[in-house]
Amino acid sequence: MTLTARLLAAGALLGLSAPNAAQTPAAPSDAKAIEQAFDARISSADQLGWLKDMSSAPNHVGSPHDRANAEMQLALFKQWGWDAHIETFQVLYPTPIATTLELVAPERVALGGQEPAVPEDPSSANLQGALPPYVAYQGDGDVTAPVVYVNYGMPEDYEALAARGISVKGRIVLARYGGGWRGLKPKLAQEHGAAGCLIYSDPADDGYGERDPYPRGGGRPSTGVQRGSVQDMTQYPGDPLTPGIGATAGAKRLTRATAPTILKIPALPISYGDAARIMARLEGPMIAGRARGGLGLAYHWGGTDAVKVHLAVKSDWSLKPVYDVIAVMPGRTRPDEWVVRGNHHDGWVFGASDPLTGQVALMSEAKALGALAQTGWRPDRTIVYASWDGEEPGLIGSTEWVEAHADELAAKAVVYINTDGNGRGFLGAEGSHSLQHFVNGAARDVIDPQTSVSVLDRLRANVRAGAYAGSTRREGEALALDAAKAGGDMPIGALGSGSDYSAFLQHLGIPAIDIGFGGEGGGGGSYHSVYDSFYHVTKFDDPGLVYGAVLSKMVGRLVLRAADGPRVPARYGDFATTVARYVGEVKTLAAGQREKDRTLRDLTRDGAFRLASSPDDPTVAPADKGITPQIDMLALDDAADRLVRSAHAADAAVDRLATLPVATQARMLALLRDIDQLLIDRAGLPGRPWFRNLIYAPGTLTGYGAKTLPGVREAIEQRRFADATTYVARTAAVLNAYADRLDAAAALAKTR
Repeated sequence: MTLTARLLAAGALLGLSAPNAAQTPAAPSDAKAIEQAFDARISSADQLGWLKDMSSAPNHVGSPHDRANAEMQLALFKQWGWDAHIETFQVLYPTPIATTLELVAPERVALGGQEPAVPEDPSSANLQGALPPYVAYQGDGDVTAPVVYVNYGMPEDYEALAARGISVKGRIVLARYGGGWRGLKPKLAQEHGAAGCLIYSDPADDGYGERDPYPRGGGRPSTGVQRGSVQDMTQYPGDPLTPGIGATAGAKRLTRATAPTILKIPALPISYGDAARIMARLEGPMIAGRARGGLGLAYHWGGTDAVKVHLAVKSDWSLKPVYDVIAVMPGRTRPDEWVVRGNHHDGWVFGASDPLTGQVALMSEAKALGALAQTGWRPDRTIVYASWDGEEPGLIGSTEWVEAHADELAAKAVVYINTDGNGRGFLGAEGSHSLQHFVNGAARDVIDPQTSVSVLDRLRANVRAGAYAGSTRREGEALALDAAKAGGDMPIGALGSGSDYSAFLQHLGIPAIDIGFGGEGGGGGSYHSVYDSFYHVTKFDDPGLVYGAVLSKMVGRLVLRAADGPRVPARYGDFATTVARYVGEVKTLAAGQREKDRTLRDLTRDGAFRLASSPDDPTVAPADKGITPQIDMLALDDAADRLVRSAHAADAAVDRLATLPVATQARMLALLRDIDQLLIDRAGLPGRPWFRNLIYAPGTLTGYGAKTLPGVREAIEQRRFADATTYVARTAAVLNAYADRLDAAAALAKTR
């Protein structure tokens, strides 16, 4: 049954009829009263109860508790008055049968294995049915080889090794988390000829370098292991065997051998305690500077035969079910316009923080909306709440659902609102920049429980205070500081990947928002480990789930305002000025890269690298990659300039919407409803056609991190200059199509 058919059935079932006035309080009469009534129904106590239950047993894909959680949510959604069902997909998900890790030279030392229990944390001893530490979609194998430390295992790290004449071919690399997405580490190791990959959390990045280790504090202890997926999701997320189509029982599938997102070499995650045992024995040049981590010992690159490790992984590569819980509340006047809200419910072990802190917030919202419906309120647009399964191994549940319902979603979804894990602290928001003002408006009306000011004002204060304290300036921080000082809207970030918005935004072009709180809880050290437990969350991450309630109120406003407003409140000028900034960035990138290329050639000619090389750490000059050519970006410049003018005119027209004839309003809203889908190029990005949004994409060498104007930006960075020229034209074309639509909408405001 399609979702449309379910909506018709749900409308008949629910009747959209008035409640019994003798039994139910009257529906609130205006938007502010509706939001106040919604807030009154949000309960941290509810969230704590659900969190304790849902994180009480291992919760990975295919586990009994994962299914039980889905069925429990289904029953609750129905109890709250939603039309709900479970949609099941059959996906390839490898689970470890056996893992082996041991140091075999210069002596034999057993390594790896499950994290030990912590007496203060009762969940950590409840590991019946839990899987050992693993990374999903690595390539099974059994290898014994010397070890090379590769720092973060990113391209610049392999360049540093090459400068020292150190090869990883046939060896096992030891990489630390950070610097780029997890899956890139074994992928790049494989591309450089490595036989295997070990990944550990260095305490400089994730451990006592940041906070007291668990259980004294929330930081990662020496025994903690970060699990995760290493599926090559920069090509496409979801089930590796069914790219572009839903993984239903009868779907046509690739074979495991032909699926390009599955790696070929074995890999395991390990603790920094085990990494130290390997690192302490490595030889070769000593490491100084940023490539050295926080272990209390000297770091060496290795690369000699003195230190060898035995690494073996064997997995069950069968299809396993994922259970998406889908709940629908039909719209009263616009049932064919959908506001979709999601969070996932699967975890690597217990998953209390990631993702269940966000999931119980979603459940609070659904309960409150159901209670409002019992008073007679109904949303104008249809609201779809989704509890995704299979996010952790590869955004699987959401991707398969989007692929299975792509035509319906393209026709009807007006926005997707996502959360994931949540914590205590400051608002964080990323999304489509036309929704930046929309997010700020909700943040202005939600009160921070610690300070009694709005979460927006507290965010502004944090940015200003951090700048005064000299915090490291990252991309976008200067923009945020200027906005905080001016008291205006705070900028939102661009979406890359790492959560369930990806298929909506980057495959279909549906505008999306990702919301969460954090920065204060001090609990990040439990991430993807056994210690991501109810005790850890309530002790360190968000005691009392106070910010779980804040998240519900924040997202609830977005859902209500998107569902009941005359339109999803986009402001196109924010998008246009952001795109213009991105165009300036890619022009600066090309010019800066060209200058760096010329400098390298000059330094090599002058023998500077040879003269600067140390006898203790001899290096050679980096390889000459040629000079970045001049790339004609006039078409992109013109398109961005036109977009700014068109966007401001359209915003002015939309501001007059209520003064226009009803028929004109309807025509304008119809033009703008699916405008973001014009940012899609059907050919997709070079080498990864599943990603079709030419404004936002995950980077091929960042993974989670966004690459904006990705067809142009990454082509320059990766020196694919013909692609850069091609995607200047293609990106300009989608921006001009977007501007055409804005112009058409603005023109309607001039007619009567």
